[in-house]
Amino acid sequence: MENTMKQELKICQSCGMPMQEEQYGTNQDGSKNHTYCCYCYKDGAFAQDCSLEEMIDFCAPFEVEGGRAETVEEAKAMLREYFPTLERWRA
Repeated sequence: MENTMKQELKICQSCGMPMQEEQYGTNQDGSKNHTYCCYCYKDGAFAQDCSLEEMIDFCAPFEVEGGRAETVEEAKAMLREYFPTLERWRA
């Protein structure tokens, strides 16, 4: 009973944000994209044309704000380890 209500946690494969269904990005045809969030992916394309390092710079303050890192530099170090595991940034 309870398991049917459980939703699988999706992580944006660009910025690492946990996503609820309403935060999914959109494909070119308007359908939901389950791989990337609405901030990273809109209408079948990435919303920002940025490098891995630029994405790290952008996301680091959110890690501090969310209490996952003490400083921006600590957050950047963590993200440099984590982001290359995400689909968008895999070599």
